[in-house]
Parts: sequence; structure tokens; C-alpha cells
Amino acid sequence: MNAIELLLEKVSTPMLDEPAPSDQQLDVMFRAALRAPDHGRIRPWRFLKVSGEAREALGELMAQAALEDQPDLSEDALARFRGMPLRAPMLVLAICPVKKHPKVPEVEQKMSLAAAVQSLLLAAHAQGVGAIWRTGDLCYKPSLAKGLGLADNEQLMGFIYLGKPVGVKKKVPVLDVGQFVSVWTGGLQVS
Repeated sequence: MNAIELLLEKVSTPMLDEPAPSDQQLDVMFRAALRAPDHGRIRPWRFLKVSGEAREALGELMAQAALEDQPDLSEDALARFRGMPLRAPMLVLAICPVKKHPKVPEVEQKMSLAAAVQSLLLAAHAQGVGAIWRTGDLCYKPSLAKGLGLADNEQLMGFIYLGKPVGVKKKVPVLDVGQFVSVWTGGLQVS
């Protein structure tokens, strides 16, 4: 697969099974992530690997965080939260350690982390590893960040689920580039 094919064919893989990526595959994924655009070279990325029994501990943290907003959650709902990290043999948590910087605002640091995650996902796909980046309200719960040991300046920006793809690769529609690209000629933009 050449680079253009990789970019045009990458899809999220929601159904994942054993095995987790190997250490060698993970090394390639993290090396790709660390090549993300990085204004000011402040390296606004950090990743936590979660596998094995640690996934159950993460699920418990997720259930407890969900209870903060909905203290009357049913046991079935709590079980769903506890089971979220068990959807894949490994998760990588994407964390943005936001730094005070005179030229690099917080939003640029988060965009850099997003670019790092995309590179990680592409490197996973190139190696045949299934991956999906998930977020949701739980990502932004201070109690979850605290339970994960994040510093005050660190923000959890998503859960990357990794494993062997299961099922048929989904077909994604080919989008019309013209619907998303226009030309600005220096004057007023007209619709």
C-alpha cells in the first residue's frame, strides 16, 4: 500500500479482537505520532497504554465518572460503562499536556495532538492493526483525569481502541471535494 492509498482507504474499525498490536507495531505508531506538526516544538502529546486487567480498572473509573452526572444510573448502564474499555485488547489514551506559551495557544496544542492521533491511526492501518478514536463526555470529566493520574494541565482528548479488525471492512462514501473546497480570489466570498 502506498502513502496515497493509505490516506484514501483508512477507515475506523469499531469491532476489534485479540491480539493487541505488538511492541514493534506500537513503536511504529508512536514514532509516526511524534512526527505531527508542532509549532514551537513544545511536544503537546502524551499517551497512556491500557491493556489486560488495567482495562477493567479504566472501566470502573468510567462508571464512577458517569455517576457524577447521573447518580441514579441503572446497573445495566453502569455495566455498559465498565465494559467500554473491553471492546478492544488495548487502548491508547491521547493526552494533551497544555503548556503556557507566548506564541502557541492551547487550541494549536490540541490541534497538534489531533494530528499526532491521526498519524498514529494511519500507522496502525498501514500495519493491518484495526483502530478507532473515540471521545465522548467521559473524556472531559475531571474525576477521570484524576483517576488516571493526569496533571492539572493535562487534558484527556480521546480513547484509541486497537486490535485485530473483525468483520468486513466498511465502505465509506467517496465525498465530492467540490462540496468542501472553494476558491477565494481576494475579494468578498459569495455563496
